[in-house]
Amino acid sequence: MTLRFDCSDPSARAEGLKEAAAAVRQGRLVVVPTDTVYGVGADAFDPAAVAGLLAAKGRGRQKPSPVLVDAPEALDGLTEELPDAARALIDAFWPGGLTLVVRHRASLAWDLGETAGTVAIRMPDHPLTLDLLAATGPLAVSSANLTDRPSPQDCDAAEAMLGESVAVYLDGGPAAGPVSSSIVDLSGEVPVLVRDGVLSAERLRTVVPELVVR
Repeated sequence: MTLRFDCSDPSARAEGLKEAAAAVRQGRLVVVPTDTVYGVGADAFDPAAVAGLLAAKGRGRQKPSPVLVDAPEALDGLTEELPDAARALIDAFWPGGLTLVVRHRASLAWDLGETAGTVAIRMPDHPLTLDLLAATGPLAVSSANLTDRPSPQDCDAAEAMLGESVAVYLDGGPAAGPVSSSIVDLSGEVPVLVRDGVLSAERLRTVVPELVVR
């Protein structure tokens, strides 16, 4: 059975977070608002749950899911040594609309898709989602839409597309969208802007002047 909670009500918010965390631990999917668009999430360390997330979206393994964390310190256990540019960008723009592609630890027991040894990580600037992440740990989260459909800016749009494939919907009101996070690839020799989103190349270059645009 699918549950939905209006998180503008404090008691419903608390109950919704409890149910969503429980659903994640059970390997089920949850929908949450972020500071960009609504996302659908699963336990990043549960390969079956992540496979269910990709299936719910109609998305193949060639487009692996990003991972959301609740604090920069979470990267210490997920990634190999971070380049100085990554730390500078994190200090400047996290939490916020910046996704960083970095090398993940080879020892991690996860399967996010065909990642080629990298992971896209972001710390969202949304208190509801941060509270859920604090309870669950890192979540594989992708926009809560069917592939090739618009990213949802509210819970109604997400539920209309994903329906009962999701166990818990946390309705946090309209998201800031429709512009998604900017993505900077730091897995190579120089930082590369691979998706121009809420943060422009010009703004990012104030922190990493060596940034190039793909």
